Amino acid sequence: MQGRKQYTAKLFYQTSLEDLVPQDNIYRLMNKELDLHYLYQKTSRYYGTEGQESIDPVVFFKILLVGYLNNLNSDRALLRFCSDSLSIRLFLGYDLDEDLPWHSTISRTRQLYGEDVFLSLFQEVLSKCVSKGMVRGKRQCVDSAFIKANASMDSLVEKEVLEDASAFVNELEENSEHKVTSTRKQLVERHHQWKKEAYKEMPGNTKSIRMDEDGEEIRPQFLSNHTHYSPTDPDAKISTKPGKPRQLNYAGQLAVDDKHHVITGACASTAGSKDSAIFSEIMDQTIENLMQNDMQVDEVIADAGYSSGESLQYCEAKGIDAYIPNFGQYKPEREGFVYNAAQHQYECIQEGGNKAILRFKGE
Repeated sequence: MQGRKQYTAKLFYQTSLEDLVPQDNIYRLMNKELDLHYLYQKTSRYYGTEGQESIDPVVFFKILLVGYLNNLNSDRALLRFCSDSLSIRLFLGYDLDEDLPWHSTISRTRQLYGEDVFLSLFQEVLSKCVSKGMVRGKRQCVDSAFIKANASMDSLVEKEVLEDASAFVNELEENSEHKVTSTRKQLVERHHQWKKEAYKEMPGNTKSIRMDEDGEEIRPQFLSNHTHYSPTDPDAKISTKPGKPRQLNYAGQLAVDDKHHVITGACASTAGSKDSAIFSEIMDQTIENLMQNDMQVDEVIADAGYSSGESLQYCEAKGIDAYIPNFGQYKPEREGFVYNAAQHQYECIQEGGNKAILRFKGE
């Protein structure tokens, strides 16, 4: 006989989350291993002694952890996901009939806490990985990735600093007994020169400036950080990678241990910053994080974007062997040249006995 299941909601239930969530569930295991009660003391200075109670700091960071593990970068989607999962409710300490916090509460709390609170949680998780033998510490790999900003390319507006200055001079000219036409003309010429230079620096733009019938330039197809910015997120920068669309991004720097690919350091910067300029910052944090666990960095691996004199000098000062390809067309040897140690120069013996000297300039 074929069975057919009919669902009828009950008025009362005799069950609990403890019975419904399996003992080997990942969130149940995380609850046993990850003790976050120290966060109460870390975050106490952000709260007063009166008023309504805030979201539990431990619950807040657990929700963020769930978002990271499930690749959820929307607070609305994250809270819907948490509310719909029995195991996550048990992980957060919310029973079946309890409402989870509003998504806006997550957003406001994220802005409330300082960087040191998030860094302390990161270091706590890292120490757990070290205690489990997942981190070796000796060799670290550093790389960067774009992080999409919460701003749209449609929100970009043109920088109008020089236009405002020109308008100000026009007002002075109208209200002054002495004409300042030459000053206004200089400002306008500077404005157009600035826009031409900015246009030339845009990737893929090789055409000349196009003007309309009124003498105003036609806006180019590609927007540049030199000419436009986002008023909703001024720190976000226009950037792209091969095969990816142009969008507003930040740059995230990560250091990863080579044993089990555990992240040992993380920091953020603007997408317009060179990787080599942030190298010392990500390495300082990584070295400090590992020192707290009695580990020392001996080697670092990075791509050519981190190649610079400053990066190599940093590694030499720290006693770290750097495996970083040289940027551009650098050649460690010049064929046909012989090194003269006495005069600290390279020499090329040409036909007829003449010498071509390659003198030392600096490091």
